[in-house]
Amino acid sequence: MGNSAIAPTVAWQPSLWANQGTEVDSSFRGLKRTQLDADSWVDYCPGWVSGSDRAFEELLRDAPWSQRRRWMYDREVDEPRLTSWQTFDEHTVGASPWLEDARAALSARYQVLFDSAGMNLYRDGADSVAWHRDRIPPEIVDPVVALVSLGEPRRFLLRAEGGGRSIAFHLGRGDLFVTGGQTQRRFEHSVPKTKAAGPRLSIAFRHGVG
Repeated sequence: MGNSAIAPTVAWQPSLWANQGTEVDSSFRGLKRTQLDADSWVDYCPGWVSGSDRAFEELLRDAPWSQRRRWMYDREVDEPRLTSWQTFDEHTVGASPWLEDARAALSARYQVLFDSAGMNLYRDGADSVAWHRDRIPPEIVDPVVALVSLGEPRRFLLRAEGGGRSIAFHLGRGDLFVTGGQTQRRFEHSVPKTKAAGPRLSIAFRHGVG
């Protein structure tokens, strides 16, 4: 699988509050948990990041975006989204104060040290990701993945691995969506194509074994 650097171009219309400073809600007010089975759950907190349009523009401009390539049948094709990756440790500094605030607040609430963030940019309705489970090392028994969505809302679908009825969430504009317990082992998710959609940027905070 290859990567190619790219400068993203999107049709983006910020809200009237685009100049509002970016902040995260460390109180997690409004968060609701959905129990998927005895060992699997998701948390949803709408509007967890205020001033999310400014955050979107900042990451769109500053993150090192690339387009991965993958084999499909007998040829290599562009993945229908852009990606970026960031690690956090004593030798690196977050791209912005609000991103570090988000990481610290999430680490404190979920009692894990989030040490990396994978970012995906869905430029329009043609960008998507098929049904999949995140690749997480097996030694992480109960992985927690915290997803922050910026930009225009898109449908995020969740279902039991292998098929069946899906649950739909519309994520964007600073929403927080967290998977925990055995969700990443027993369930899969997708962002399907749609006829028309504005750009959406997702940030998936992940943690290691420790």
